[in-house]
Amino acid sequence: MSQPESHGVPPSAHTPAYETADLTTCDTEPIHIPGAIQPHGCLLAVDRSSGVVVTASENLGAMLGVSAPDALGLDLPALLGPDLATRAETHALADRHEPLTAVLPAAAADPDGVGGLRGREVDVAVHTSGDRIMVELEPLAEREGLTYSSARAAMARLVAAGTVAELADQLAQEVRLVSGFDRVMVYRFDADWNGEVIAEDRREDLNPFLGLHYPATDIPAQARRLYTTNWLRLIADIGYVPVPLHPVLDPTTGRPLDLSASTLRSVSPIHIEYLSHMGVSASMSVSLVVDGKLWGLIACHHYSGPHRPGHEARAAAEYLGQISSQMMAERERNDERERALAGQEVLAKVTAALLGAGDRLLDVLVEEPAVRELVGAHGIALCFNDRLTSGGRVPPEDVCRRVAKLLRRIDGEAASHDNLAGLDPDLAEHSHVAAGALVVGTAEDRWLAWFRPEQEQEVNWGGDPSNAKLYSTEGPEIRLSPRKSFDKWREVVRGHSLPWSNADLGLANSLRTQSSTLLLHRAREQIVVAESLQRSIVTDLVTDHRGLEVAATYLPASEYQLGGDWWDTLDLPDDRVAFVIGDVAGHGVAAVAAMTQVRTALRAHLFAGTPAAESLDLLDRMMARLMGDQVASAIVAVIDPVGGTLELVNAGHPPPVLYGDGPARVLRTAHRPLLGVGTGGAEASVSDLPVGATLLLFTDGLIERRGRDLAESIEELRLSGEPGPEPGQTEPWSTALVDAVPGDRDDDTTVLAIRRMPR
Repeated sequence: MSQPESHGVPPSAHTPAYETADLTTCDTEPIHIPGAIQPHGCLLAVDRSSGVVVTASENLGAMLGVSAPDALGLDLPALLGPDLATRAETHALADRHEPLTAVLPAAAADPDGVGGLRGREVDVAVHTSGDRIMVELEPLAEREGLTYSSARAAMARLVAAGTVAELADQLAQEVRLVSGFDRVMVYRFDADWNGEVIAEDRREDLNPFLGLHYPATDIPAQARRLYTTNWLRLIADIGYVPVPLHPVLDPTTGRPLDLSASTLRSVSPIHIEYLSHMGVSASMSVSLVVDGKLWGLIACHHYSGPHRPGHEARAAAEYLGQISSQMMAERERNDERERALAGQEVLAKVTAALLGAGDRLLDVLVEEPAVRELVGAHGIALCFNDRLTSGGRVPPEDVCRRVAKLLRRIDGEAASHDNLAGLDPDLAEHSHVAAGALVVGTAEDRWLAWFRPEQEQEVNWGGDPSNAKLYSTEGPEIRLSPRKSFDKWREVVRGHSLPWSNADLGLANSLRTQSSTLLLHRAREQIVVAESLQRSIVTDLVTDHRGLEVAATYLPASEYQLGGDWWDTLDLPDDRVAFVIGDVAGHGVAAVAAMTQVRTALRAHLFAGTPAAESLDLLDRMMARLMGDQVASAIVAVIDPVGGTLELVNAGHPPPVLYGDGPARVLRTAHRPLLGVGTGGAEASVSDLPVGATLLLFTDGLIERRGRDLAESIEELRLSGEPGPEPGQTEPWSTALVDAVPGDRDDDTTVLAIRRMPR
């Protein structure tokens, strides 16, 4: 099988460090270790410990006047002069990524200034790669009038954009202005890594790409991973002749040099051919990363020959991309917040209908149109005690049960899918009524499912996506290479429903809680109510979050079977986790009803992205206006499992205790008054949760005793829990704390222990 070539350059020249890939292996191609660079600059790799060059690009003679073999063993002062060498090494050690600009002097290794860069102003990029200090030099490009004022003006224009679409459109214009490319596109990935051009700024004579989709195979997985570590990649001339490194293998490790962060890294010949088929002569891409995940790309194309923006222009484009990434995240969260708030209005209408349902609560759940409107569904099915009822358009009963089994989570939280046939091909025949579904429920015989029908969608592709690979049946004589056709190709996508949003899942969870509460109201015996409460709200069943070991223990008061304790946990959009523990005053069904409303309202605020302190203040005002004299205490702990940041916000609740970070200590923070009094403001206290440390949150049932000083009880708890749980022992440790409470308890006891685990 013949191999692809680009402008007469053999593919192996692009990547001498590994065997040339084709389309059967391009998704595993090690593009970060090509063993070569682009020729518009040169590269030196210096050993950190010895300070001498161990690898150099073969064009070093033309650039610096010293051949690559002769440069090995020399130090940076000999090649770059002492001043620039010192600045470069300082940048590397300080991990500073901004480029240096300097006039390259004659050096000891090139006293006659033979190298083409000698006496010229150069851009110098420095970074580290393992034990190597990487130094890359390029001749200084034209600055194109970039100034602080122009960058500030660009930022102001981006900030003024109100929506994701407006922001993307403005971003394309700004990046084209600073980079000078003929076309700049903002390209967004979907859940399957297909891309769509959502904004474009281009030369007037070019055909528009706006609205076109491109298949996930156009950007392999390892390339997407590299985009999250190196935000910018430039190909100044796709017809370039790659410059090999000397030696290709690092003499110490015996492996190719990792060029992931290199500005000059040679690229895959498959990608070069792909660009050549598009008529592109130079390209640049800038990553858009939201919450640590690749959201999209700023793709820059040039058609009128080579194009090499300088480091300053590249840095400006990268900065705009980084700032816009944060803005994209915020705009999306604003949109999600608006959808959640709109859903809360529908939820209020649903709640009113359920409150008036009396003994027909279950019937109203499936008959009331607002229950379907809540999440934009066309049909609903309810299974209660294994009896199934439905409303609207739903598939047959056996299909409803099969879907519930596929999607239902063990913790009862909402789960969804917009392509049920992708989970079970036999479900494809029901796509006209159930292409997608959302399910909540805690048990096999108790769940609620919403259904959406198939939503046909016309997608305009930049070329037929099925041609991304050639079928093996075409025979070995067919050359396996990137697709050549980028003509607009229209596809009708079938079998999918409209996707379910995070707001849909949050509203479904809220309805589940509301419905559980109303069922509790109608229970005849409080012991049955208490058991239902433990199953649906205050449960010992917890799901560990990534990097956190969590245990919860609930023990009802001996005199009462029902109280106002609750705890909650939810993942926030920025990968932090919120934990809540609280106590509504009183006992009995009224306390449970109040507790459920308080828990649901606080969860809604936190889910919408409202900061913890503001969420408690909003909850206070809601209780004061709508819940009469009802009061409650609560504490919110927001934890970053990766960075270890701990944010605490307290509303009249007992302070938590921290174990495992030296002697156990009580975390006394500023706190607002009780919730429901309608006054005061909450304050957030930020500290660290070290690896191995355990945060203990609890209700006053753990420490309050008749005739016993509260401070003494907290001190006794602090000492009795030391030194904290061993790894994997958080649950038995927290259970032991509860079991140690004397028998005659006046109040419910809820304990929540969160241990930060090593990653």
